Amino acid sequence: MRTSRLLSLLLMICSLQCLGQLSEAETAIKASIDQLIAAMRDVDSLSAQEVLVKGAVLSSIYVNKEGKAQKRTTSIKEFITAIGTPRTVKWDEKIWSYDINIDYPMAIAWTEYSFYIDERLSHCGVNVFELIHIDGNWAITSITDTRRIAGCKTKSRQEVNNLMDRWHHAAAVADEDVFFGAMTPDGIYIGTDASERWRTNEMKEWSKEYFDRESAWNFIPKERNITFNNDETIGWFDEILETWMGDCRGSGVVIKTSAGWKIKQYHLAIAVPNDKVDGYLELIGKPRDKKK
Repeated sequence: MRTSRLLSLLLMICSLQCLGQLSEAETAIKASIDQLIAAMRDVDSLSAQEVLVKGAVLSSIYVNKEGKAQKRTTSIKEFITAIGTPRTVKWDEKIWSYDINIDYPMAIAWTEYSFYIDERLSHCGVNVFELIHIDGNWAITSITDTRRIAGCKTKSRQEVNNLMDRWHHAAAVADEDVFFGAMTPDGIYIGTDASERWRTNEMKEWSKEYFDRESAWNFIPKERNITFNNDETIGWFDEILETWMGDCRGSGVVIKTSAGWKIKQYHLAIAVPNDKVDGYLELIGKPRDKKK
């Protein structure tokens, strides 16, 4: 029995140590990738060379005008030369996520990105980095990317998503300051009842009893669509929310202010399935007009 417990303890300690090493490895891998991205932005070919193995391969997979998948390969020499060549515009690649898998001494990192030239979005896609642990460091042996111009994440899109997620969370934990601080002073909230149309301060007064509780209400975003004007100063969105009323549809307008993105208008609506409308009309005492 003692031997069994001792073995279990040793296995647990080993597991914890291995998890710690994996976390350190992921951090080091991310650092190597970030160094390459920074080198591209800073026109620093020497910094780029530090994290690329000699003979590294760089490829792009894209769809041509005929709709056929194509692969284009660039030599590491050409890539490093391009990074270090002085230019009048800034290359700015924003990495949105890292999915890192390790089978020591090899690692694969899948990263979603958007590429900007100065402030203009050029294209987006996914990078697949292959790395090797050599001489105590993680170095990049190959990069394969995809390139497209549709469905790209942008900084504004990420900021608005963060704003809306924080806003809903603030209601869930009854954080009045964060919730109403996310709205403009002249913001409008339209509720599910036809009479519910409030300015920010009016809603703050109406909802005081709810925010005095541990949770005002808990609406969980399930999906969201966001559209911007050309200079990304105004955004329109719609979202599906999981609520105590079932799935609801939220929609609204956000504007970019000196203090960041703020909610100008929000409209919450109960989503009634088409095949349930007759029952809904009966419930509210409004028989359906068969002629319409």
